[in-house]
Amino acid sequence: MIVLEGVERKGSLSRRIADSARNQPAWVWVAGATLLAFIIRFVVVCCVFRNIADPANTHAEFGFEMGWTARSIALGHGFSGPFQPITGPTAIVPPLYPYILAGIFKLFGLYTPLAAFVTLLMNSIFSSLTCIPVYGAAKEASGERLARWATVGWAIYPFAVYFSAARVWDYALTSLLFACCFWWAMRLHRAVRVRTWVLFGLVFGVTALSNPSIVSMLPFLLMIAVWRARQIGMPGIMRAMIAFSAFVLVLVPWTVRNARVLHVAAPLRDGFWLELYAGNIGDPTDSNSPSAHPASNPEELALYAQEGEPAYMAQKRAMAVATIGEHKRVFAHASYRRFLRYWTGYWSLSSAYLQHEPFDLPNVPFCTTLSLLLFCGLAGWARRDRGAALPFAILLAVFPVPYYLTHASMDYRQPIEPELAILVTAGMLAVRDRVRATATESIEIAGTDLDLVPS
Repeated sequence: MIVLEGVERKGSLSRRIADSARNQPAWVWVAGATLLAFIIRFVVVCCVFRNIADPANTHAEFGFEMGWTARSIALGHGFSGPFQPITGPTAIVPPLYPYILAGIFKLFGLYTPLAAFVTLLMNSIFSSLTCIPVYGAAKEASGERLARWATVGWAIYPFAVYFSAARVWDYALTSLLFACCFWWAMRLHRAVRVRTWVLFGLVFGVTALSNPSIVSMLPFLLMIAVWRARQIGMPGIMRAMIAFSAFVLVLVPWTVRNARVLHVAAPLRDGFWLELYAGNIGDPTDSNSPSAHPASNPEELALYAQEGEPAYMAQKRAMAVATIGEHKRVFAHASYRRFLRYWTGYWSLSSAYLQHEPFDLPNVPFCTTLSLLLFCGLAGWARRDRGAALPFAILLAVFPVPYYLTHASMDYRQPIEPELAILVTAGMLAVRDRVRATATESIEIAGTDLDLVPS
């Protein structure tokens, strides 16, 4: 009986704390989570920014291709030189983040510790602000409870912290922009004014200029919006076409630039064939073989500089197509391995591999657990409300496909990591509810048994 009373007091205290938290206005909860996210990221930035500015390995840590291209812009060579030497015009990386980084170089110095600090601080702000669309998307899909916990979850989410506060790339910017687009798409069907659809298309276009990987989701998000609009008697098809036209309009200037400067039809970037080749050259020791990249192989860099980017990419396209055509089973097996790596973090446990990827060992159980939770969350969600779960299900099915074909790691999850964090939170809440329900049943059964004992 004493044990039961202790359990009840503990449950009562936790309920009072939970009730107090629930009674806080939503804006207080979101603001608090955003502040918490920034404080965590700021601490990490202060610990690592000098490592980013380390000149070792030709400043590769300062953004790799993004950083080298930004350097070329800052030095007055235009959008060029995506590798250590300044070679010529490029479309290997999308334009938005390199131009932002070039502005930081102009203001705070090229590869200086101050530039590194400002860059990581900017990334951290982007990642912290992502709490807002995470809250909005979760609330739109499942309600206030999931929205609040998902916001806190994003604030402390390890991948979100690391890839914003310790890495120079477009991760945080793209995550923020796409999370806003995803949230917006979930509300788009209720938009009365056409300009709302136009603005959605424009913002999605800007997001594509940050990272083209999210483009595959646009048709599906628009189709879902049209379907939902028809359910409530709102026009949808024509407005979706207008939104798509606005999206294309944003891409036109960069497409024209690539056609004029590089003489290639590349609306955003032209590096896919290099990535396809690098992931399928028959090197099983790494999902992204360093020997295939100009950034890490001097022979490939010399070939790239000699031939120029368009001819080099055309050569890689021919080699990739030929290699895959001749080794279809190997390609299928490698794609399966990349699928596993994308969702579990596992590629190899050999000592040679772990020597240069030591964090894969703890990452595998961690990433696998997250994936189990997010799929658990999606499954439970789909049973309750298939319509609300549909955008998330399509996201999981469609977005990763290019990485199954090329190479996969945690880096390539980052554009959709906020949505994954929402699903992970949904899975954790489902598990917690199940555990609490089981505990309550046990207490009730124990209480019943005690009542049956004669006094």
